[in-house]
Amino acid sequence: MRAALAAVAVTALAAVTLSPQQADASPAPAPALSATDAAAIARTLPAGPEDATAGSYYDSTLGRLVVNITDGKVASLVRAVGGQPRAVRNTRAELDSAKATLDAGEAIPGTTWGTDLALNRVVVTADPTVTGAKLAQLKKSVGSLGDAVLVKRTSTKLTRYIAGGDAIFGSSHRCSLGFNVKRAGKPDGFLTAGHCGKAESVWHATNGGPQIATTENAVFPGRDYAIAGYPATGAVDHPSAVNLYNGTSQPIAAARDATVGETVQRSGSTTGLKSGTVRRTGVTVNYPEGQVTGLTETTACAEPGDSGGPYFSGSDALGLLSGGSGDCTSGGMTYFQPVAAALAAYGATVG
Repeated sequence: MRAALAAVAVTALAAVTLSPQQADASPAPAPALSATDAAAIARTLPAGPEDATAGSYYDSTLGRLVVNITDGKVASLVRAVGGQPRAVRNTRAELDSAKATLDAGEAIPGTTWGTDLALNRVVVTADPTVTGAKLAQLKKSVGSLGDAVLVKRTSTKLTRYIAGGDAIFGSSHRCSLGFNVKRAGKPDGFLTAGHCGKAESVWHATNGGPQIATTENAVFPGRDYAIAGYPATGAVDHPSAVNLYNGTSQPIAAARDATVGETVQRSGSTTGLKSGTVRRTGVTVNYPEGQVTGLTETTACAEPGDSGGPYFSGSDALGLLSGGSGDCTSGGMTYFQPVAAALAAYGATVG
């Protein structure tokens, strides 16, 4: 906390010369926050009056946690814990209600929706396949939600990034390994995308090479994660290092949820190491196979074969690539399954 400035009384008859320290009356600016620090502050935000805050996000340019508020009475409370208040129109309850209405409606393939905290609206995206009856249904779904929803069109098709090729190989598809994990009383294993685990039961390190792991469980749609078991406990010397595709790797020590606004990296067998910014969390994506909820949207590009690969920030594991639109030539958006949910489902740990 900044120290309060002391008041200095002087008489009108005295000639006063201010020292350099006295002349510098402006408080020093608060130091910039890292994304990890911002996430820690977000967990301590005051509740204030009911629905007075409407979410927060990390502004990497300013190094600040921006907190949306709908009641000016909580501005001082937000500042007191290190946040920067920002007045917005839509309450968090209104945004959550709009998204819940969309989730409960028809899952239209080629669409996604999630709350954009910087825009203070639920953003619905529709790819080029959303035409005719599907477009009419989308318009009907969002028509009653008013200003809380913004509809955008994308120029590239929404898809899962699965393909036949290298990295972790099945009989007819390739994906990317996410994170190696440990499990109490069970063999070591690795996490990847659920749609990869649904497609393949046996995995190889090279195309047609020896078997290295077997899919034990896969969840898709609904969520998008899977676990494959290695032959024995102790199969992995360094359980959670991520390949940086420059001859080095990044050790992973812990797992956490991503913070909106932070820069993240992803690693994949097709495109190597890429980075981007977290745009939204809790996003719903409607694939042809069904709806997946709780995903995180980023600007990091990806291409077929990158599916299941890891998202991370420094030594923190964040997620597993699910799908997206575009490619790494023209750019695009990607969606990842938060890794914390997968670890909890399988009683696994990283690091």
